[in-house]
Amino acid sequence: MPVILVHLANTEPIKVDVDALPSPTDTLLVGKNPRDHIDRDLNWLEEGVRMVILPWWRINYIQVLPTAEEKEEFPLLFRND
Repeated sequence: MPVILVHLANTEPIKVDVDALPSPTDTLLVGKNPRDHIDRDLNWLEEGVRMVILPWWRINYIQVLPTAEEKEEFPLLFRND
């Protein structure tokens, strides 16, 4: 399951799990297990929320995060993760 970092307009980015990467024809994004970029709960969501539906007009851009296997395969020596 891909993990993406969604940069929303006028707020901090959030990390969500998606079943598949969004396509150019999508009008919204469905994400599971919403959390902030360092895996903490989001204070603006009700407790227990496990899925969010975001309209595309609120999204500035999306970053596709590497999986654990990809991180091991291509270590970035100049970054301190």
